[in-house]
Amino acid sequence: MGLMIKMLTLWWLLTEGVLYANTDKMTEAETIYEHNCMRCHKQMSLTMQKIFMRYLLKYSSEVSVKTALFDFLKNPNYFTSALRKDQIARYGLKTKSTLTDEELRKAIDVYWEKYKVFGKLK
Repeated sequence: MGLMIKMLTLWWLLTEGVLYANTDKMTEAETIYEHNCMRCHKQMSLTMQKIFMRYLLKYSSEVSVKTALFDFLKNPNYFTSALRKDQIARYGLKTKSTLTDEELRKAIDVYWEKYKVFGKLK
């Protein structure tokens, strides 16, 4: 019985550590996304979902969308934007991201998870 309690305790400690570690990473990524992306985009009438759909229509796969977003955010320009010319004229191009590559990838991952349609359609 003592061995069983030790094994259960060890299992609980290991699983709690893994769960908390994953939660902390996701919370960090969501914080990066909220503070660096949504802070400005909440004020725009062009929603993040609409922007996401433009990227999805243009690039179609997860890897392509994430790569295009990363490239655009590191070096925003008319050629890499998925927005229409009238949208760019109205909202302008964003300034170059000051996030590190790792932070930017985390923010893009959160963005992808929030708006992806794959696996949500029935």
